[in-house]
Amino acid sequence: MKAKTLKSDLLLLLIAAIWGGGFVAQRKGLDFLGPFTYNGVRFALGSLSLLPLVYLKRRQQAPYHGALPRGGPRAHLYGGLTAGAALFLGASLQQVGIAYTTAGNAGFITGLYVVLVPLLGCLWGQRPSTGTWLGAILAAVGLFFLSVTDRFTMGFGDLLELAGAFFWAGHVLLIGWLSPRLDAFKLSALQFAVCSVLSLITAFIFEPVTVTAICAAWRPILYGGLISVGFAYTMQVVAQRDAHPAHTAVILSAEGVFAAIWGWCFLGEILGPRGFLGCTLMLAGMLCSELWPLVLQVKSRVRTA
Repeated sequence: MKAKTLKSDLLLLLIAAIWGGGFVAQRKGLDFLGPFTYNGVRFALGSLSLLPLVYLKRRQQAPYHGALPRGGPRAHLYGGLTAGAALFLGASLQQVGIAYTTAGNAGFITGLYVVLVPLLGCLWGQRPSTGTWLGAILAAVGLFFLSVTDRFTMGFGDLLELAGAFFWAGHVLLIGWLSPRLDAFKLSALQFAVCSVLSLITAFIFEPVTVTAICAAWRPILYGGLISVGFAYTMQVVAQRDAHPAHTAVILSAEGVFAAIWGWCFLGEILGPRGFLGCTLMLAGMLCSELWPLVLQVKSRVRTA
């Protein structure tokens, strides 16, 4: 393995661990703040942390040679508003839901967006592969074991996380369409800012917002905003320059695994045999959906050899 690829893989593993720990920070943040207040402050911090990168990239701007025309200020504004609204819906459902479920459950159920993205692509005329359908079946069976009780009911928190996964998938599709046309750092800073504003507006309507509570929650806010959003996002951009796409899919899918590990370490959450089986099947479904094109590519090479 090339040194650059190994370095990128290790960096992606660190990112997955950081994002997994983000679910623990979100749970701890609820000890001090309402879900919308926490999201509003942490995404504001995440947006501010990207401003130096936006400034530096603007000063070192190289000539653009992309296949699509690069959008101007208005395109960035509209893109930031649209992506920020989708991010707000996904993050709000996730943050409210995590108050009623474990960090591990939230991590694995949120990770279902990996399977949902190609399925939602049907709305744009994209045809899901066999691996996508197989992954969806494995993930659905895993979700049953993880979240559905013996009385065939689903916990309120898990249900909110599942609804949020659809919005995360829609957000991924939206970013996939916007990113070739807009500057990545500007788009991210704008969408985080929009998400923050929408969250804070909702918080002032439905939640008590005090400076004292925000200061008391400085640790989970710092982790969720500066480390999970600002640092990890930036490192993802750096890591994926040299990482193999298949490696990226596999390693970042470990986010749910780390969420369960950190939940056990810091929150005392325990995953029973049924939950462990469900998480295993869901992870297998995510990997199947992401790695199926690679399997077909290998089979094609074997046949032509």
